Amino acid sequence: MKKIFKMLGILNLSLFLSCCQSSKETAIVPAIVPNTQKATVVRQSDLDIIGAVEPIYLLPMKSAFEARIDTGATTSSLDADEITEFERDGEKWVSFKITNRRSGETHTFERPILENLIIKRIDHKEHRIKVSMNVRFGGKKFSSEFTLAKRDNFEYQALIGRNILTGRAIVDTSLSHTYK
Repeated sequence: MKKIFKMLGILNLSLFLSCCQSSKETAIVPAIVPNTQKATVVRQSDLDIIGAVEPIYLLPMKSAFEARIDTGATTSSLDADEITEFERDGEKWVSFKITNRRSGETHTFERPILENLIIKRIDHKEHRIKVSMNVRFGGKKFSSEFTLAKRDNFEYQALIGRNILTGRAIVDTSLSHTYK
């Protein structure tokens, strides 16, 4: 029996060696497989570092609004007056007035309603309308979603949420007014 195991061991060893020798002749060369999916990677160095309060321009208005930066807010918000819903060509629209408290500049906007929201507060529910606005923020012009709210009791007329911040800025609350 020992002779059989010894012969099997020699046979296995010779098979192993023959495999190694043949693998040297037909060595497998690793290749780099190209990535076929395009991933968007935002590096920290590509993002602006902004403070807790920054200016935002609601186009076509000429004067900037002081905006509180709020990383906890999903959607940005604006202080609006005279909010009136109406129908245009079978679609729901809204008319609203925005007055810059600092400069006194006033503009009336008409926008299609993107969504009617119910915001739950601790003591009540608040109805808000979501619209798309053209803005200039940090030298870049783009369109973004805002909810319309009565912000008379707030120091800042605009609140900038994650829908604007994501992919554009990193917030350092020790700073303020990094944008001009």
